[in-house]
Amino acid sequence: MSRKSSQPASAPAAPRLKLGLPKGSLQDATLEKMAKAGWNVTVSSRSYEPYVDDAELTIRLIRAQEISRYVELGYLDAGITGHDWIIENHSDVHEVGEFIFSKVSRQATRWVLAVPEESPIRSVKDLEGRRIATEVTGLTKRWLKKHGVKAEVEFSWGATEVKARELVDAIVEVTETGSSLRANKLRIVETLLESTPRLISNHEAWKDPWKRRKIETLALLLRGAIEAEAKVGLKMNIREGNLPNLLQSLPALRNPTVSGLSQSGWVAVETIIDEAVVRELIPQLKAAGAEGIIEYPLNKVVY
Repeated sequence: MSRKSSQPASAPAAPRLKLGLPKGSLQDATLEKMAKAGWNVTVSSRSYEPYVDDAELTIRLIRAQEISRYVELGYLDAGITGHDWIIENHSDVHEVGEFIFSKVSRQATRWVLAVPEESPIRSVKDLEGRRIATEVTGLTKRWLKKHGVKAEVEFSWGATEVKARELVDAIVEVTETGSSLRANKLRIVETLLESTPRLISNHEAWKDPWKRRKIETLALLLRGAIEAEAKVGLKMNIREGNLPNLLQSLPALRNPTVSGLSQSGWVAVETIIDEAVVRELIPQLKAAGAEGIIEYPLNKVVY
């Protein structure tokens, strides 16, 4: 006589999204933005898999140069990497959104052709028959082909700026401010590509309703966290009779929230503005009759 097992049927595994985050120069900025968006990621030198306070996420730290390939192949559902590496790898992925949070500034990074200051090279046409060192060999070769120039392109493992004077005729290197190139007495000739971080997913993950919702939520909150970085909230009280003049004379106070106070004849005004204008704005608010002015930081601004 057969006996049925008394063990309960195991519950189906909860869905998880496997997300690749860039290891290296973008790592700190990315983890900071993730934290502001609501996901605290803890990296340990002893573990390949960082901890994240979300049971629906699995995080992998991978070099930005490789993330788009692993997303395309399906080893990762989604990832954050530079537009430059998507182009370099020719990756067929779905781009969810652009997020500007470079390690130095909120500006795009640039891949530029650079030569020693004394070099006779002035344009791409002058590269005919020359040797170029770069990490983005595919991008550089396609750029040269587009301009009908034949040159030797070799992969550089690093310290590319140093090679420009002794080992090669030119380099294609990434820069945000150009300060490193200037320090090495190099001159920028042309820009090949501007790049910003992108959130990408593979096409299968994007077709999956649960994974797509999770990716879209991540994109929404990341965008809100980045948007909040350059803004602050302002609260103040003002006599109701002075409010029209305040709003007319200070266009920075766009679409404020105005609510009544328990004290008759007074209202509270609350708005979000660019942090860069606060130091000029607060004295003007005071002069217009505002009182109890409070400036406070923002975690996220979602429009």
